[in-house]
Amino acid sequence: MLIKTLGLADYVATFDAMRAFTDARTSDTEDELWLAEHSPVYTQGLAGKADHVLNPAGIPIVQSNRGGQVTYHGPGQVVAYPLVDLSRLGIYVREYVYRLETAVIQTLDGYGLTGHRVAGAPGIYVKLDDPGGHAALTGPADPRDPFRGLGKIAALGIKVSRHCAYHGVALNVAMDLQPFSNINPCGYAGLATVDLATLGVSTDWATAAQRFGERLSAQLRP
Repeated sequence: MLIKTLGLADYVATFDAMRAFTDARTSDTEDELWLAEHSPVYTQGLAGKADHVLNPAGIPIVQSNRGGQVTYHGPGQVVAYPLVDLSRLGIYVREYVYRLETAVIQTLDGYGLTGHRVAGAPGIYVKLDDPGGHAALTGPADPRDPFRGLGKIAALGIKVSRHCAYHGVALNVAMDLQPFSNINPCGYAGLATVDLATLGVSTDWATAAQRFGERLSAQLRP
């Protein structure tokens, strides 16, 4: 897998480039992984509902063709875009999502944090009262609020065309988290969003991007 570090990149231009790459690729095209950081932008998934954007406060909203609802991208976030031929890997979407989430969990573990999956809610979460604890989630603390006590640290949304995936997963490193409070993140009202800095981890974008890229590349080898 060819890893490209794009650095600060325009979201719309990156989206267009991913789509063009996927449309043009053949069975011989090498998979790539793009690592980017974006200026503030809200992106809506195909199922995105306008009322999940509570107050954009001047931040642009871009309609995307990925799955899922609204999310926020901004400085201090590593956005990873694996451009992957799933048929070459011999896997389907469910396994692909599992591998993306595993790469996040492994990256967090390298920083002394424990990532968790929540059934039916793609992405990775941490326990706010014990972010480094290894105890597994045993179910929601409050059945009426499945995210009580959790913070989302990585959001995931993909698109698959002709068995080739694009879009990807965003890991929050050291961000201004305020814009997340102006939406229902991924369609969930009141969902807390955190980053590595909030959890006491001091690192920079380049280091986090390198570590995350290595874990993703390892998970997506044929």
